Amino acid sequence: MDLKAETREFLTTRRARLTPVRAGLPAYGGHRRVPGLRREEVAMLAGVSVDYYTRMERGNLGGVSEEVLEALAAALQLDEAEHGHLFALARAAHASGASRARARRARPASLRPVVQRTLDALRDAPALVRNGHLDILGANPLGRALYSPLYDSPTAVPGRPVNTARFQFLDPEAAERFWGDATARIAHDAVAILRAEAGSNPYDVGLTNLVGELSTRSEEFRQLWASHDVRYHRSGTKVFHHPVVGRLELDYEALILPADAGLQLNVFTADPGSASEDGLALLASWAATQAPAGAEMPQVDA
Repeated sequence: MDLKAETREFLTTRRARLTPVRAGLPAYGGHRRVPGLRREEVAMLAGVSVDYYTRMERGNLGGVSEEVLEALAAALQLDEAEHGHLFALARAAHASGASRARARRARPASLRPVVQRTLDALRDAPALVRNGHLDILGANPLGRALYSPLYDSPTAVPGRPVNTARFQFLDPEAAERFWGDATARIAHDAVAILRAEAGSNPYDVGLTNLVGELSTRSEEFRQLWASHDVRYHRSGTKVFHHPVVGRLELDYEALILPADAGLQLNVFTADPGSASEDGLALLASWAATQAPAGAEMPQVDA
């Protein structure tokens, strides 16, 4: 990733979305030549000179103090994920050449056997472990059954983890069947997660290759990537349209694995007594009788 370009576009897009009214500034004059705030307005709100802010917006965060970054985050009204992204970009700008070289040579994280055993011990809830590239590195049987459309997709490459972003953007018809009305939101979230990962690890060659592939092959991905939105994926509700059991509305919690940098455990549950709880029970029964991935699945009405 081009760190300066990443920083420049992030700050420019955050400034462009913030109106004077929202920032609490008087909007003098009828016509403004730029969307959102002017550079001098951001500089005033952050308490820095226009020249200093211009330097930051041009992508140079080297030497910028935490106090100035905090003031800039407040001026641009960044949310938690955007705040973290700004500080990640600054950390990358401060990194030494040796640190950058190590990051480029770093091997992708793999799933330790004890983590897979932990997944398998979660018998009543779908669970999986993913990395910041959105690779699913491991799942329990119920998690694999829940995400079976990804494992059966042409985007699944033998010997490599399935990847939710590749499924989303390179098998869009299957993704739309799986996510239904939430497809656009899921696509936006996937790109925002990858963008946040790019800020934390701008020298990650594997991530650069993934973004390059998706940018080359998907116009939708290119447009969403250009928005520079970032997002954390910690908890919430997802609706699945599963080809075997139909509609499942599941809550999820994302648990960071401290011993495995960049990995998180996602666990899905259904409300007690709900139709989705019954659907999970049916999914568990189906999963227990399945041949290896790729077996034909019976269809039911969603």
